[in-house]
Amino acid sequence: MTVKAVLMAGGEGRRLRPLTYYIQKCMIPIGPKQRPLLEYILRHIAYHGIRDVVITVGYKSEQIINYFEDGGRLGLHIDYVYDKEGVIGSGHALSNVFENGLIGVDDTLLVYYGDILSNLDLSEMMSRHRQARADATLAVSLKYQLPVGVVEVDNNGKITRLHEKPYLDRPVIIGITLLEGRCIKELSSLTSSQRDVDIMGHFIPRLIQRGYNVQAYESQAFWYDVGSTEKYEKLTSDTVSRYLNHLEELV
Repeated sequence: MTVKAVLMAGGEGRRLRPLTYYIQKCMIPIGPKQRPLLEYILRHIAYHGIRDVVITVGYKSEQIINYFEDGGRLGLHIDYVYDKEGVIGSGHALSNVFENGLIGVDDTLLVYYGDILSNLDLSEMMSRHRQARADATLAVSLKYQLPVGVVEVDNNGKITRLHEKPYLDRPVIIGITLLEGRCIKELSSLTSSQRDVDIMGHFIPRLIQRGYNVQAYESQAFWYDVGSTEKYEKLTSDTVSRYLNHLEELV
């Protein structure tokens, strides 16, 4: 199965302000070598044999394009597509890639949000997707820890038990999805009629509603949403080294 990656990197990163007044959110430095976040994502993709990449860009796009250029330094071929003005949401960004002719109905796509750091086994995920003959496969984590405490309350409003930052006992979406290009027609239907279209909020629910084969790839792999200043501050170089050290020596 040949897979093309589509990376979502056009957002303003408002949750990362004031950093993103100056740096594109995908270009914030992380890890002991202070590589851009997006470089770790691209190295992760390359590690699993994916070579064709499209990056959707918008806000401070020059920082991304000037740094990665055509992707040759990482053994990749990278194209860039500018997000459309006047519309918002990851759904429009993905649809725009299709409209620009860089992906087609016969392609299998790896859709990857540009602020997600992970060592998810993409090779196994692609294999499961193929075996299930899925239209879409969502990576889901089985060990998400809530950032807040929760309580149990009786009928009188008395707290009977407190759980400090427990692990959620339900799978949560990571932000990494495999998608067959034939599903794009459903996305185009949404983007033609709505100004705001989100992949997870609108597109995937539409596929489920229409009876498409949407699978879950459950994993306990490391993943980290770097999308806020608080999360960025808590991401240590030791954590990056522990989970992503295998990516450091690539090309």
